[in-house]
Amino acid sequence: MSEDEERAWFIMETKKKKMKNYNNAGYYFVAPFVIVFLIFSVYPVVRTLYFSFTDAKIAGVGTANWVWFDNYKRVLTDKFFWRALWNTVRIWGVNIVLQLGLAFLLMMVFSDVKYKMRGLGIFRVIYYLPNLIAATSVAFLFKTLLDWRYGTFNQIISGIYQLFGKTYNPIDWLGTASHAGVTIAVIQTWVWFGNSFIMLMAGVQGISKDYFEAAAIDGAGRWTVFGKITLPLLRPILLYVAITSLIGGLQMFDLPYLMSEKASASYDSVQTVVMYLYKFGFETGTTQTGYASAIAYIIFLIILAVSVVQFKLFNKKEE
Repeated sequence: MSEDEERAWFIMETKKKKMKNYNNAGYYFVAPFVIVFLIFSVYPVVRTLYFSFTDAKIAGVGTANWVWFDNYKRVLTDKFFWRALWNTVRIWGVNIVLQLGLAFLLMMVFSDVKYKMRGLGIFRVIYYLPNLIAATSVAFLFKTLLDWRYGTFNQIISGIYQLFGKTYNPIDWLGTASHAGVTIAVIQTWVWFGNSFIMLMAGVQGISKDYFEAAAIDGAGRWTVFGKITLPLLRPILLYVAITSLIGGLQMFDLPYLMSEKASASYDSVQTVVMYLYKFGFETGTTQTGYASAIAYIIFLIILAVSVVQFKLFNKKEE
């Protein structure tokens, strides 16, 4: 090998080494995220799975004996778990009907060219604003408004009754089993309908105007355009909103927990499945970490099943 060839080989090896070091530098930038993700996301999931197969009472305290699937069998035969799951689905059902119904109505009004509604951006902010309010503030606000003795809501209804010469018996909206679930569902609707409205409007604005222009040329009416063009093309967004709302509904916790009291007659009718998990996972006196972990994974499997249904529906539509 000549001197020039040796120099060229040395330069090439030096460049390769520098390039390798340069490529490896990316790992140092990714490392903080990976470390945090492993510690705060992966590790809790794996540890929860481990606890679900043990009889652990409090995490990190005492010995945890391996019981295999006993906790899962207990969950599946626990009538209180299924009652909590039914409460969750029932509250979500009322919520999603009202939420999508109101969002759909507003979407039709704002997307209809004949109405020529202006200020869409301002209305988006107004409708989405409740979603930005902390759950504790929302709970305190409505517990005050719905107080059955001095609440503003009952006083307004009482005033209307008095105009017609009738007597109104105040309703304990959050304290009676027949009203509490629906009341919380309506409040959930007020919080979340703005999010659904924005997503539906985004879906409508993503539809090509050529379809509507062709329909107008053919003389199609407003409802025909909506039923034959808008609704079918909006179906993926509707599926996404409905399914993600169901997944969020199964994890419902903050408002029912903050707006209900254990001593009230309505508690058993508004206790959600995550509130039931919280009872065994964190409340003093009833803590059973192993059982709470099994409940968490049962909820996870239900959410996973819902997600699979979502993908099946999307794939079916694409086919």
